[in-house]
Amino acid sequence: MAAIDKVRVLVVGDSGVGKTSLTHLIANNEPLTSPGWTVGCSVEVKLHEYREGTPAQNTFFVELWDVGGSISHKNTRGVFYNPTHGIILVHDLTNRKSQENLQRWLAEILNKDGKDALKGGDAIDMDPEQFLGSTQIPILVIGTKLDMLDEGHKQKIQTRTSAGSIAEQCGADEICLNCHESRSLAAGTTDAVKLARFFDKVIERKYHNRDTGRKYATSYSSTMAGPFGSFPLAQQTAGQQSSTFSYLNANPVTESIS
Repeated sequence: MAAIDKVRVLVVGDSGVGKTSLTHLIANNEPLTSPGWTVGCSVEVKLHEYREGTPAQNTFFVELWDVGGSISHKNTRGVFYNPTHGIILVHDLTNRKSQENLQRWLAEILNKDGKDALKGGDAIDMDPEQFLGSTQIPILVIGTKLDMLDEGHKQKIQTRTSAGSIAEQCGADEICLNCHESRSLAAGTTDAVKLARFFDKVIERKYHNRDTGRKYATSYSSTMAGPFGSFPLAQQTAGQQSSTFSYLNANPVTESIS
């Protein structure tokens, strides 16, 4: 059986916003009954059908890297940020501060090594051009705990515009959901379509040449500069009919604390 290619998506946000429940729901299509705190990073894998229902349909593994949000590990979690093919920014709809902090999470990934790119109360000047366009890393914004809002707030969330939001700044789609409801990402729903479209963009970003339409284009260099610096791309093995791809870090990294 032919090897299945894979992409790596970072899932980041403040501690307690529901990243672990979210990644489990995406990967397993069912809610997580007993979520715990993530120390370091945990990885869930989703089998995704790229451009499902079209002649270009193909199967990929999407690795969802759930990065622990504890402040105490801020200076060490940068080891999980390379390579990055896509980013899911997660915030708690009942905690406005967690949404405001998404800009700091982007700044942290941008800084690459995970250390403080911004000190104290420094204002964050986001440049939308860093995140827009086919050559930049795809981003999806997800708000969790929709079930904890009263009906009035739910209505506001569902009808609000994205003007001035982190999603608008990054040219990203936004999803608001309840991670404990399996139907939140049921096939055919608007949110499921947004998620599938995001994964398709991540796959295209890593594997596809938009100019020629060819998959596994050999015209890409071994690294490509993005808003977060250079990161490894697919390489073709000489003398083979099909291409083989690998990461610099082929095995998931486990962070341990004493």
